[in-house]
Amino acid sequence: MMRELLFETADRSARYLGRLNNIRMTPSSQDIVRLEELGGMLPQEPCDPAEVVALLDDIGTPATVASASGRYFGFVIGGSLPAALAANWLAGAWDQNAGLSVTSPVAAKIEEIVLAWVFELFGLPPTCSGGFVTGTTVANFSALAAARTALLKRAGWNVEEDGLFGAPAIKVVVSEEVHVSLLKALSLLGLGRSRLVFIPTDSEGRMRVDSLPHLDERTLVCIQAGNVNTGAFDPAQEICARAHQSGAWVHVDGAFGLWAAVSPHYRHLVEGADAADSWAIDCHKWLNVPYDSGLAVVRQAEHLRSAMAVSAAYLQTGSVREPCHYTPEVSRRARGIEMWAALRSLGRQGLRDLIERNCRLATRFAEGLQEAGFEVLNEVVLNQVLVSFGSPEETRRVIQGIQSEGTCWCGETQWHGRTAMRISVSSWATTSDDVERSLAAILMIAKSVKRSPSR
Repeated sequence: MMRELLFETADRSARYLGRLNNIRMTPSSQDIVRLEELGGMLPQEPCDPAEVVALLDDIGTPATVASASGRYFGFVIGGSLPAALAANWLAGAWDQNAGLSVTSPVAAKIEEIVLAWVFELFGLPPTCSGGFVTGTTVANFSALAAARTALLKRAGWNVEEDGLFGAPAIKVVVSEEVHVSLLKALSLLGLGRSRLVFIPTDSEGRMRVDSLPHLDERTLVCIQAGNVNTGAFDPAQEICARAHQSGAWVHVDGAFGLWAAVSPHYRHLVEGADAADSWAIDCHKWLNVPYDSGLAVVRQAEHLRSAMAVSAAYLQTGSVREPCHYTPEVSRRARGIEMWAALRSLGRQGLRDLIERNCRLATRFAEGLQEAGFEVLNEVVLNQVLVSFGSPEETRRVIQGIQSEGTCWCGETQWHGRTAMRISVSSWATTSDDVERSLAAILMIAKSVKRSPSR
């Protein structure tokens, strides 16, 4: 029975993926309404698993967002590489608890392998340590927890034992363009939001080094590698040099931007980021593995371990690296398996090609929009494009038209007081044909809006 169920599920999944090139990006209102059919009273008796999967497919599939398509350009969302998706299925069948080496030797060993590969790709010291988490929000949280531990330890305070009541103050320095995930992490850590020192940025969203305040050994400086709107990078080399002269800690929110390090053409953008003390990395973005997947990396392993380690006799922790000592969770899924599959299937050259192809396609979007007379608001240094179609109202009407028409999906953002459409090219599945097809649809809608001003 299990074999037949899994084959049937695989067939349904393959049919879904095979249709991605010919479906609209978002579900219809009718398909969303039909989701109510998944509810109602919980059945009193067991249901046939095949019937459960069939109902989920018949009702749920039409209500999905086609973010696995090559024409989805919203929110820096990548797809799932074939090897990563298949590994995710196999890992689901294995049903491993990745918290301990004794509960899953394969998951524990794969994490060590993936960390070594990632450190080498990004030019980080092999002595770093990392935790496999859900994404950048928890990666930021975990790395910043390590920073909090280290900075307060210097002041003679054990935050894990004594908490924050009466603790010495930590100065937190962030950019005016700080991402919301980092603000959430700081809030969860008790470091607050209203107490932050916000640093002005330049026209592309890069932190201005000349505006940094006095730094000391209880200062935490958070910088970006890849602005979520423009793709711009804070000047890591200068910031790290200045911070480390004073003993400050530098954390890099490198959700998608740090992957630029794998390309000789874009590596200069991350210059100096390897000198930081911690890094947050997303893997369900540019590495294109299934949700949820991220990495928290800390230069000195003892700080991450001090912030995250657990101790209980029944856990049977050994002398090897125990995964639960480096993440907020103890029990968790073995998300390192699909990271391994993605990296192994791409290899160094394939990963480089993925990053460079996405960046070239982003440039093609910008060129096509500019040639048509529309204003690109950012210097396209990576995979992010911001475009204005005129007034805020006109730009919003174009975005609404694109989202309704369904050829592709792009979202709205605000940039330096301007309403803009944001295009993020992040998927392995995106081809030149996808871009040309999407560009044609965007220009058709934009020209229609220009011809039909609202009343």
